[in-house]
Amino acid sequence: MSKGEETRKRIIAKAAPLFNKRGFDGASMQDIVAAAGLQKGSLYGHFASKEELALEAFDLAWAETCKARAGNLDEAANSVDKLKLHVENVVTQRPFPGGCPLLNTAIDADDGDAALRRRAQKALQSWNGLLRAIVQDGKDKGEIKSEVDPEYVASLIISLLEGASFSSQLERTGRALLIAQKHLNAYLEDEVRAAG
Repeated sequence: MSKGEETRKRIIAKAAPLFNKRGFDGASMQDIVAAAGLQKGSLYGHFASKEELALEAFDLAWAETCKARAGNLDEAANSVDKLKLHVENVVTQRPFPGGCPLLNTAIDADDGDAALRRRAQKALQSWNGLLRAIVQDGKDKGEIKSEVDPEYVASLIISLLEGASFSSQLERTGRALLIAQKHLNAYLEDEVRAAG
């Protein structure tokens, strides 16, 4: 890796928590320059715009978040346990600095930067796709009831967890996430897991 590539990666790594905590408008280029230990001019040598850097920073924050949430799913015995483990990971894994990058970026870009909004939408679709694939695999293996709709399960899990993340972040407690986990675990056992 060249020195320029290393510097670019360092800038992204320093910028990601700033954007995630402060939002696109709240994270100034001067803040990023100071965090990365660079001169302002050198920052623009690596990124054509603040938006380009914000997109790269979101990608890094989301990739690290996904890795923490899905890193051990292969250890689960079956598809329902995999879904429950994913929920547990979201609830218990230390979040990216500033909280869930998807939630933060979606709120920040709602009326703001269109490119960041599209990136957040793509991340949401990816998360939804992961969960739908787990459900469909479980249906194919007979671990999940045949009438279960993968889209419904994925949307329910994401909606409950993101809503609970919002409440937990605002209240500065993990109570809402624990309630969501308890509800999702009961739902997955009672409504999703196939008998047998």
